[in-house]
Amino acid sequence: MKIALIQSDLIWENPKANRIFFEEKINGIDNSVDLIVLPEMFSTGFTMNPAAVAETMQGEMVLWMQSLAKAKNTAITGSLVIKELGNFYNRMLFVFPSGEIQFYDKKHLFTLAGEDKVYTAGNQKLIVDYLGWKICPMVCYDLRFPVFSRNVENYDLLLYVASWPEKRVAAWDALLKARAIENMSYVAAVNRVGIDWNEHQYSGHSQLLDSLGNYIIKPQETEAVFVAVLDKDQLIETRKRFGFLNDKDSFQLT
Repeated sequence: MKIALIQSDLIWENPKANRIFFEEKINGIDNSVDLIVLPEMFSTGFTMNPAAVAETMQGEMVLWMQSLAKAKNTAITGSLVIKELGNFYNRMLFVFPSGEIQFYDKKHLFTLAGEDKVYTAGNQKLIVDYLGWKICPMVCYDLRFPVFSRNVENYDLLLYVASWPEKRVAAWDALLKARAIENMSYVAAVNRVGIDWNEHQYSGHSQLLDSLGNYIIKPQETEAVFVAVLDKDQLIETRKRFGFLNDKDSFQLT
């Protein structure tokens, strides 16, 4: 599977401007790409003012993702501010080339920024079946909680989209490597760059790791599109060779 990671600055609470920016970037990606990954809250930045920017699942950004996925014949994923039944969600959409959508609502809300005060937490882990791959989408702060991401579903690719600040980027790098190693899974992670409305600095460090924690794409700090190919046969062979997942502890989340 060929995957593209788009690391970029974001225009604060301006979905139209961000849509124009990302459409240009996506249209510049080779049509052989199977999956395009955008940052957390890619249309607005990591805002705690959801009432100003939220849309429904029939909103402009959602329809745009569907239209572009169909036009490019690729899957597109990233998180948006979504309003549903009176609640706001930091929702990661996985849009298939057909336009079908599956979604994951961020479970671990970032209390340090007050995200838990204005957004509703999800409670369901999602495993997406796509092109013979099992994909587990996660959002930013979820990275700090390994029990939730534990690979009990035998997924092949763990995705993280984020607005992870530069001052804690060492933790981002360390935890992504740990998630790849402990779950024997590819890990693809997309963070933003730039400075947001609250003067928080972001240095990116978007990256791609294999199931042994080796870099396929090293942490990057520039605004760019990074493309790589994931090898399912190699993943299967590595798991057979080492068998670490066979010895994992069994547990049940409640």
